[in-house]
Amino acid sequence: MNVYTTRSTVIITCHKRIVPYLEQEVKGLGFEIEESFVTGVRLFATVNECIKLNLNLRCASQVLYSLKSFDANHADDIFRNLVGYAWENILPDPGYFSVTSNVNNESINNSMFANLRVKDAIVDRLREKRGTRPSTGSELTGAVIHLFWKNEAAEIFIDTSGDSLARHGYRKIPGLAPMLEALAAATIYATRWDKVSPFVNPMCGSGTVAIEAALIATNRRPGLFRTNYAFMHLKGYDENVYLKEKELLEKQIIQVPSLRIIATDYSDRAVENAQKNAEAAGVAGMIEFKICDFAATEIPQGVSGIMFVNPEYGERLGEVAALEITYAKIGDFMKQKCGGYFGYVFTGNLALAKKIGLKAKRRIEFYTSTIDCRLLEYELYTGSREAPREKKGVE
Repeated sequence: MNVYTTRSTVIITCHKRIVPYLEQEVKGLGFEIEESFVTGVRLFATVNECIKLNLNLRCASQVLYSLKSFDANHADDIFRNLVGYAWENILPDPGYFSVTSNVNNESINNSMFANLRVKDAIVDRLREKRGTRPSTGSELTGAVIHLFWKNEAAEIFIDTSGDSLARHGYRKIPGLAPMLEALAAATIYATRWDKVSPFVNPMCGSGTVAIEAALIATNRRPGLFRTNYAFMHLKGYDENVYLKEKELLEKQIIQVPSLRIIATDYSDRAVENAQKNAEAAGVAGMIEFKICDFAATEIPQGVSGIMFVNPEYGERLGEVAALEITYAKIGDFMKQKCGGYFGYVFTGNLALAKKIGLKAKRRIEFYTSTIDCRLLEYELYTGSREAPREKKGVE
């Protein structure tokens, strides 16, 4: 079987509560989704089509191409079902591969043991067919085989991505508690931003939200910043397919000359790091960085736009007490300076959010790590200005 040209089940995974935005991205690329679930979507595609998905998706984590489904009660069943599979048609010689897994089976309490049985099966098969032992390891720099095993149902995949797609590859200096790039993109998709109106990001930290806004507005895809994917390390890989997709990424970039993206932070180190990250992403010239208190951030007047802030959540009592004042000031800032805009506050502390003193028009659910978060939307009225009412979505 040539996996590059043979269609099979493909699972695209993502973090919880990002699925609606992943769905829109996948459909925007011309794919038909067969099923959606809590942490991803299922469709049918070839590995060549997976190349397109890997290079273009902002909200995804992994793109998994299914090889085989089977029943397994114990780890030895995993070995028996995989040792006879024609891995010599999948993995090159010489080659290097890694094994990852998502395991929930009562017969084992350590998923690494399941990984080991997968690795043993592949190694034994290839040693029998080729007479040499392939290289293996934990680094996701070559081919990656993924095991999904829940109860008695097991499925083996080629992970065509390798390192997670949720990290977009441009962020060289993450800063303190940075927002994951995929999450930042999803939260921007969830707003009413039309991608041409001003986008203002006080408390910008390492700049992830502002940078993702610039990338989305100009249709710059994550594949521009990454040069290694697991699909490159399979037998039969045709680099020309990848290069054509990569060329399309360059061609589809658009210019938005009148767009203003403003990012501020009181920390000069944070702004310096954000600027370096923006340079790595190729959008430094699109973002107006400034060192100042968030309340001194410029809000372009006479137009409608988006104000997006991601304040600290507070983990200790003293921090929470101090942050109550900050959240109250965010409310004052929106009321006094952001008229005509939609204001967005991303927070993992809803008790603090009450201190904003405004009623949220929408409360959009997200997770960051294990923290239950909300993107709170505030419609900020003033005079005759009308806020942008574009439907949320992606290209």
